[in-house]
Amino acid sequence: MRKLFGTDGIRGQANKYPLDGSTVFKIGAAIASHFAEKKRVPRLVIGRDTRRSGRMIQGALVSGICSVGGEALLANVITTPAIAYLTQVVEADAGIVISASHNPYVDNGIKIFGRDGFKLPDEEEEQIEELILHADMDELAVPPHAVGDAGIFDGAVDRYIHSLLATAPRGISFSGKKVVLDCANGAAFEVAPRVFRRLQANVVAIHNEPNGRNINKACGSLHPEELGVAVRENGADIGIAFDGDADRAIFVDENGQIVDGDQIMAICATRMMKQGRLPGNTFVATVMSNMGLFKACEAQGVKVLKTKVGDRYVMEEMRKHGHTFGGEQSGHLIFSDFSTTGDGVLAAIQVLSIMVDENKRLSELAKIMERYPQVLKNLNVVYKTPMEELEKAPEIIKQVESELGDEGRVLVRYSGTENKIRVMVEGKNAEEIDAYADRIIKVLDAELN
Repeated sequence: MRKLFGTDGIRGQANKYPLDGSTVFKIGAAIASHFAEKKRVPRLVIGRDTRRSGRMIQGALVSGICSVGGEALLANVITTPAIAYLTQVVEADAGIVISASHNPYVDNGIKIFGRDGFKLPDEEEEQIEELILHADMDELAVPPHAVGDAGIFDGAVDRYIHSLLATAPRGISFSGKKVVLDCANGAAFEVAPRVFRRLQANVVAIHNEPNGRNINKACGSLHPEELGVAVRENGADIGIAFDGDADRAIFVDENGQIVDGDQIMAICATRMMKQGRLPGNTFVATVMSNMGLFKACEAQGVKVLKTKVGDRYVMEEMRKHGHTFGGEQSGHLIFSDFSTTGDGVLAAIQVLSIMVDENKRLSELAKIMERYPQVLKNLNVVYKTPMEELEKAPEIIKQVESELGDEGRVLVRYSGTENKIRVMVEGKNAEEIDAYADRIIKVLDAELN
């Protein structure tokens, strides 16, 4: 079992293992050494979100990279998808993002993109983890004359913004559209407002004053309630909430109602199919997507492939079968014609373009899908005991599934980034599924804690 890497890189609390200074130094040295096998002087692009601990972790990473002869190109505060793009543009060996995405500011993380802009496959992460945990750092270190260097990536934000503007349909303008952007006090605080102003939208930006401690705090994609209020107060056409590193987006319609990733996927997939941009009339989602998405797509003649949870697995399935679109209910949306990873700002451009082109409000577009009531509950655990080793939990899950029948489903899984187990129950009756979820949580708590 992997000890450091989860579904989205290495995560933890800043200044505590594995994100303490000495371990991060090893992580930097291991990453650079791994890519040095392909190129004697590995070149790595590094970006971070607005967390207070970002500079500290960046410094330790760079020290480790330079100690083995690597070179670091610092883009500083910038979004995760920007690093995926810029890594390809400058033909670097890898890109590194310092971020814990939607987590609180005390957390942080490190995720890696290959030179092709895609997240590393599990096998490569395992090779790097082996170096981190077991390599002799003295043996990896280069002699004094071969120590690496670091420099600033001038114009990184501008180059990324230019690439985003190029994804908008030719000649389209958002003039006359009022857009509220919740930047989560994160990496999108500069990029998102600039992009939409360049496209002539009337922009109202909220939560765009990061101070290192307020990233994701009661704002962003996990807390879109205030965004809904802002949309109504400003008479806006749409609200868009990003997470801390802006690789996801959650939307709010003109009435302040949340339009989640599943509804956006239904809108975009059917539109792409009509345009002949959806190979095999198929796109990729995860097992967490709402049953309403699958029923809506079936009615439109669109097929949906399911993967396990994690945008990296969605992307892997897309690459394997040549699909151009995929995503998650959480707002990770991948348009592979334009990007190698989820990109909240890019997704927002595509959605607003559909609204303009079809001259429809988001609430009208969202009617394509009727959401089934769904409840998701989390339970903190000390150890992630394999489900097959538990005695009573599988029994209660099977019992609930039997009672739901064909009109609902249950999904129980461990988080890939936190010590939590997640219980999702879906069905036609909201009160009923909430009670089912509580029954399962009670049994899991007794067995795991």
